[in-house]
Amino acid sequence: MRIIFAISKSSSLKHYSTKSNANPGHRTLCTIIFLLFLSCPPIFSQYSQDSLWFRQHYTKMEKMIPMRDGIKLFTSIYLPKDLSKPHPILMQRTPYSCYPYGTDNYAAMYETYWNYYLRDNYIIVKQDVRGRFMSEGTYEDIRPLLTVKKDKTATDESTDTYDTVDWLINNLPNNNHKVGIFGISYPGFYSTTAALAGHPAIKAVSPQAPVTDWFRGDDFHHNGALALLDGFSFYLNFGRPRPKPTKEFNWRSTIFGPDAYRFFLDAGTLMDIKNKYFGDSIRFWKDLYAHPNLDEFWEARNPLHHVKKVNPAIMVVGGLFDAEDCFGAWHTYQAFAGANPNNTTLVMGPWFHGNWGGRGAGDQLGDIKFGSRTSDWYQNEFEIPFFKKYLQDDPTPTIGNKANIFVTGSNKWHYYNEWPPRDVKEMKLYLSENGNIAYSPAITNGFDQYTSDPAHPVPYRSDISWSRNREYMTADQRFASQRPDVLTYQTDILNQDVTALGPVIADLYTSLSTTDADFVVKIIDVFPDAFNDYKAENTPMGGYQMLVRGEIFRGRYRNSFSQPKAFKPGKVEQVKYALPDIAHTFKKGHRIMIQIQSSWFPLFDRNPQQMVDIYHCRKEDFVKSDIRIYRTKAYPSSVSLLVKPN
Repeated sequence: MRIIFAISKSSSLKHYSTKSNANPGHRTLCTIIFLLFLSCPPIFSQYSQDSLWFRQHYTKMEKMIPMRDGIKLFTSIYLPKDLSKPHPILMQRTPYSCYPYGTDNYAAMYETYWNYYLRDNYIIVKQDVRGRFMSEGTYEDIRPLLTVKKDKTATDESTDTYDTVDWLINNLPNNNHKVGIFGISYPGFYSTTAALAGHPAIKAVSPQAPVTDWFRGDDFHHNGALALLDGFSFYLNFGRPRPKPTKEFNWRSTIFGPDAYRFFLDAGTLMDIKNKYFGDSIRFWKDLYAHPNLDEFWEARNPLHHVKKVNPAIMVVGGLFDAEDCFGAWHTYQAFAGANPNNTTLVMGPWFHGNWGGRGAGDQLGDIKFGSRTSDWYQNEFEIPFFKKYLQDDPTPTIGNKANIFVTGSNKWHYYNEWPPRDVKEMKLYLSENGNIAYSPAITNGFDQYTSDPAHPVPYRSDISWSRNREYMTADQRFASQRPDVLTYQTDILNQDVTALGPVIADLYTSLSTTDADFVVKIIDVFPDAFNDYKAENTPMGGYQMLVRGEIFRGRYRNSFSQPKAFKPGKVEQVKYALPDIAHTFKKGHRIMIQIQSSWFPLFDRNPQQMVDIYHCRKEDFVKSDIRIYRTKAYPSSVSLLVKPN
C-alpha cells in the first residue's frame, strides 16, 4: 500500500479520443517520471512553463472544513480563475498529506496527466483525512463504517466525505454541484467509502487498487498469512502516532540493511520483532497481534459489507501485477457490480501498484514487455472520459465496456459485458506423476513429498535485496524449480493458445507430519527452450518461467478463517482456495507450470508448522514438516482455470 508523489515533464497534452480508430502506441498524454516513494518527502522540480500557466489560471485556497462532530479537516482547493461557466469538482482524500502546504505553494499536478483536468478547468480538491497531517481528530486505520447512523454526531469516512462535499458545493464559487472522487490504494479505500456517502452531488467515483480486506487478500494479510516485509516497513513509518497536526513527514530510514531475507530470518519470531522494533508504540501493529484470526475487528474494517444501494457511477481500476491490492480491485468491482450493475465499470491493466496513475508508461514489468504504453492508454481512454461524462454531462465519451481487461501474453485489450466472461469453460490441470500435468484425474496411486524447514524458507525472489520489489510479480521462477522443497508440474508443449480469464482455484489434497503448514501455489508461463522466433517478439530468453499468479494460504484456515483447525498428522485433508483472477494467454509452444511450496519469505511470515499462536510463539516452536501432495483418483489435486474456447 505504498503511495508515491509522481511528477513528470509534460511537453504537450493530447485530448482523449474514442477507441474506434485508436492506436495505443500513439496515445501519449505526458512523459511520466517516477521520483518519490512515501519513505521520503516529495521534492519538486523548478517551476516550468506549465507551472507558470497553473499559477496564472488557478487560485489556491486552504480551508479547515468542519465535520458534524466539530472536528475540522485540512483541505487544499485549487480554483480556476475562469468564470465563464460553472466547473466540476474532482476530489481526493488521503492519509499521505496534501503537500505542499501554503497558498503560495502549488502541487506539481501540472506535470502529470492531471494537467488535462487543469486545462479543462476542474476544481481540484485534496484533503488530509481525520487525524493525519494538518487535519484535526484521531486517526484510525481502515476506519470502520457505521452500521447504524442514528446519532447525528457520529462519524466515519463516509460522513466525513458527505460533510466535505456539502461544504464544497455550498461555499466554492462557480461550481456545478457535481463531484468526482478517486484515489489509489489507501485513497482508493476512501473512494470506496465516498461511494457509500449518499450525497447527491457525488456523481462519479473511481476506487483504484482500493484497500479492501486486510485479512483475506490486501496488503498485510493474504488468506491469514502476514505480509511481513510490507507490514514491517510500512508501519515502522506510517504507524507512528501523530500527537498534533503537522506538516512534517518525519519518516525513518530503512533499518534492515541490504539483505532482507537474512535480516528477518535473524530477527526471529514475530514476538521478537515486535519487542525489538515496535514495542507498544504503534497501535495497529499491536492490533495485528491481538487479532490473529478473522473476527469482528477485521470484518468491521471491510467496506464491502456496506455496498448495497449505490448512486454514483463507479469505475474500479487495478493492476494484474499489483503486489499490494490486486485482491481489492477484483472484489470491489464484484461488490459494486452486484449493487449497481448498469453503472459499474472495471479496468484491469498489466500494471504494478499505481502504475496507471503516473508511475511509468505501463509498457513493461521486469523482463516482460506489453507492447504499448498501457498507462497512457488508460488515462486517455478510460479515466479522463469517465469523469468528463459524469461531471460535465458530456454524452460524447465512450468508456469501453463493463469489464475492460488487458490480456497479457497476447498483449491486447479486451472488452467484456461481464467478468468473468460468460463463455469461459473450466479447465482442470491435474497434478500427475513425474512432474507432469494431466487433463483428467490420475488412475494410479501416488503422492509427491517435500520437507518444509522454517530455518531455510523458500525466498520469493532469486537475488539479494533490501526491500520488496514490484518486478517479482512476473519474475523468472527457475530458481525455485531447482529447490527440493518446491514441487514443480508442467503440461506438454501447448499446440494452441490457451487464454485464462478469471479466478484460479487451487484444490490440494495433503497430509502433514505436523499440525499446520502454509501452501503457496504459483501459475507460471514457461517460454520455449530454444532461441527461435519468440526472441523476435521481445520476450525473455528461452526457458524463462514467468510468474503469472502466486498466492499463499495458511492451512489452519482451510475450513474457516475465524475458527482455525489443526491438521491431524498423517491424515489426508483438502486445502482449497482461490487465487486472484488472471487474464493471460499461454501461447502456442509454451507450457503451463504449477509450483507448490510452503514458504515465501520474507514476503510472508514463517509458519511454525505447529498449531500455536504464531504471533506469540517461541523460536523453538518452529519445526520441519514433511508435506505430501496427493495425485490419485480418490485425492485428485488440481488447479482450475477458466479458459476461453478457441
